[in-house]
Amino acid sequence: MYFNIQRFSTHDGDGIRTILFLKGCSLACPWCQNPESRSEKRSLLFDERSCLEGCTLCSDACEGIERNGGNITVNRKAITEEQLIALEKVCPTQALNVCGQEATADTLFETLMKDKPFYDQSQGGVTFSGGEPLMQPDLVKEIASRLKENQVSTAIESCMHAPWKNVEAIAPYVDCWLADLKHTDEQKFLSWAKGSSKRIKDNFRKLDAIAKRIVIRVPVVPGFNDTDEELKEIIDFAASLESCKELHLLPYHTLGINKYRLLDMPYECSDQPLKNPALLERAEEYANTTTQLTVTVRG
Repeated sequence: MYFNIQRFSTHDGDGIRTILFLKGCSLACPWCQNPESRSEKRSLLFDERSCLEGCTLCSDACEGIERNGGNITVNRKAITEEQLIALEKVCPTQALNVCGQEATADTLFETLMKDKPFYDQSQGGVTFSGGEPLMQPDLVKEIASRLKENQVSTAIESCMHAPWKNVEAIAPYVDCWLADLKHTDEQKFLSWAKGSSKRIKDNFRKLDAIAKRIVIRVPVVPGFNDTDEELKEIIDFAASLESCKELHLLPYHTLGINKYRLLDMPYECSDQPLKNPALLERAEEYANTTTQLTVTVRG
């Protein structure tokens, strides 16, 4: 199950890349910019602003959608997977948008290989993203191994919150891990992201012995990890990994807020972007003076 294939990307690994966005994530970070990726199943986004007055195509096709005059009520819990598939081609204005498509490994591999000339010219390749690609380890392993057989570089964007067996199975076929380290404190990470920072750190330590390259990414989020002490602890952990030479600081932004409205989900993070350049400068200076890491601010 995937929800997007983005071609000609230059921000998620070296060179020109094609990014395969897979559905499903084991975390629930309140600042997530792709909330439509959390569920491993199809998700329904509804934008009433694009709805045609008087149109009943969606309510005719699906019992979970009701139209009363100019108002539409979408009961997502009442909509079956079969009805979601039917809705994919119903709405003429895309006010209703079904996120998620099924495809075989063969189909996805063939699509990703279409841009091989650009990978070769730019030293680029394919990046697996999400959601969390490690939740579909068999699919990623099959496609990544075939890409490597065809001399295509591979990268994976991961929160590292997955069973170690999933990481280990994929690791031989990944050239670069673009991996998040959001916090080092177990309780704070659990309360915010509903996951275990210990699991993530354990996976990093094990991966360090077999990875070709690890780039750690740190979303700097107001109220969560935007203090000097917290960033120093993250930087110190990253510096302890021999395979990690780069760390990217990603200032929090609010570009994904509208998606929560379309999904009828509450947005529980700040409605203002991070405005603390001095904090990021101090983190860069700390890393440059105490570690061998190359730290950059991205985004």
